Amino acid sequence: MAWNMKGMLAGVLLAASAPLLAQATEDNWEGLVRVKSDKIELVYLAPDADFRPYTQVLLDPSEMAMEKNWLRDQRRDASSLGSQATERDIVRALDQGRKQFDSYFAEAFTKAGFTIATAPGSDVVRIRSGVVDIDVVAPDVSASRNRTFSEEAGAGTLVVEVRDSVTNALLGRAIERRIAGDNGPWLRTSASNRADFDRLFRRWAETSAEGLVELKRLSPVDVNGEHLAR
Repeated sequence: MAWNMKGMLAGVLLAASAPLLAQATEDNWEGLVRVKSDKIELVYLAPDADFRPYTQVLLDPSEMAMEKNWLRDQRRDASSLGSQATERDIVRALDQGRKQFDSYFAEAFTKAGFTIATAPGSDVVRIRSGVVDIDVVAPDVSASRNRTFSEEAGAGTLVVEVRDSVTNALLGRAIERRIAGDNGPWLRTSASNRADFDRLFRRWAETSAEGLVELKRLSPVDVNGEHLAR
């Protein structure tokens, strides 16, 4: 990864909680203009951005982060049950989630007709993404014999940033907070939690790839009049 590219998105990702979502509801964000979208909650694009030249995508490794104080709060809530997640549990879960997330993005963009690039180029768009504020409502700790039930597996906030791979010019951002596994008060296990978040990650990957295809069709983008349809 280039000298400062991870750090540039890291600032967005690490702040991507309630304060960032509140900021992102403004019509203009760092020169980007909000456009209407049926695909994702919040989409911001650079005025007159032209996505037609891009036939390849350079996918940076994703970043993931739990909700602030999640471990502290989970330990407090679980103390009476004798079931507590550990730092090792979190590291392992985030690592597994990151690998799945990255594989889904590569798969989705390939299916959408893009080549996965390994270096910048004039026809390459750089995509940086991550999931932050991850909240697992009822984590299943392997050493515990307790059974946990919840109406949902948890939630996370997607952040996607798109830049020209050569100039690093910012072309757009997308942000969405979504629940994972909103399917009833079921017994939650590590396997079911992983499956629910995997479905959410796959949905985000497919939506992102479909969005880039549509942006190519609409380019150059009229940020004052475009509506990104389903």
